[in-house]
Amino acid sequence: MNIFFGNYYDLLLKRIIDIFGSFILLMIFCPIFIVIAVSIKLDSAGPVFADTPERVGKKGKLFKMYKFRSMVENAHTLLRKDPKLKSLYEQYKKNSYKLIDDPRVTVLGKFMRKHSLDELPQLINVLFGDMSLIGPRAYYPDELVNQQRKYPNTRNLVKKVLSIKPGITGYWQVSGRSEVNFDKRIAMDAQYVNSRSLWYDIKILIKTPWAMISGKGAV
Repeated sequence: MNIFFGNYYDLLLKRIIDIFGSFILLMIFCPIFIVIAVSIKLDSAGPVFADTPERVGKKGKLFKMYKFRSMVENAHTLLRKDPKLKSLYEQYKKNSYKLIDDPRVTVLGKFMRKHSLDELPQLINVLFGDMSLIGPRAYYPDELVNQQRKYPNTRNLVKKVLSIKPGITGYWQVSGRSEVNFDKRIAMDAQYVNSRSLWYDIKILIKTPWAMISGKGAV
């Protein structure tokens, strides 16, 4: 995609779509937000929103991503610091920062993650300008560091991916999600950066509801 047109699309048309789209969707999903929030409090102890570290956004800027809590409280730190979970953490890193059977996930969390309901609060991030409706995945800082060590050939791709805002949904999210390893996932994200356009985003948006309903590749 032409660099000038890509920047023009990101700064103007795409941002306008993000603002109006996220606002409208927040209004539509407001009743669902309330139901999910109450269900989380009834299902397990802990906050409604996930207490996870910041994510890496455009140009490496860190930001707080809003997600409904689908795991036990303080799950992110427990995995990295609890000696009892050391082998699980090694498996987590080996599997491109995904666990097929994660014991930290709550009963309700399994359902939410399967259908991406835990991702809905990211509409707030889109409205605030940290994210876009469509874009690459928002990675953890340590995930990027460790995965680039494992896949050194992905370093240039990572730079390209971080040149734009991450998205709630995107090319890799509708093409296998967690079944895709980091090297292939970052390549798909970089491909999106090169090819992004209004029509490309529309095609991804059309595929997103089925990806959520089917839960294909979700963990």
